[in-house]
Amino acid sequence: MALSITETCINCAACEPECPNQAIYEPGMEWSMAEGTSLEGTVTLMNGEEVDADEMQEPLSDDFYFIVPDKCTECKGFHDEEQCLAFCPVPECIIVHPEHDETEDALLERQTFLHEA
Repeated sequence: MALSITETCINCAACEPECPNQAIYEPGMEWSMAEGTSLEGTVTLMNGEEVDADEMQEPLSDDFYFIVPDKCTECKGFHDEEQCLAFCPVPECIIVHPEHDETEDALLERQTFLHEA
């Protein structure tokens, strides 16, 4: 289950440096699959989509920090708990993404995909 930042975000940036996958970005910031991972060139994501890992993508939010679902592993393989949740000062600001219900095995598989490619 990838995580998602809600509109209650106060843009404090406490979560961003804590993400081991560099999946969290500031409002309006372009991003790529390669940033913070070992991915490069053309890759096939776990959802079957083929992307250029180095290509910059449009921001997912212009108003508050956002988490790229295809890069979120809920810190599986790195930490015992989600670091963004642990450092966020706003209760219920970061939630399970309603469209990305994934098992722990799937999250661990993503962690391997992102960092051992």
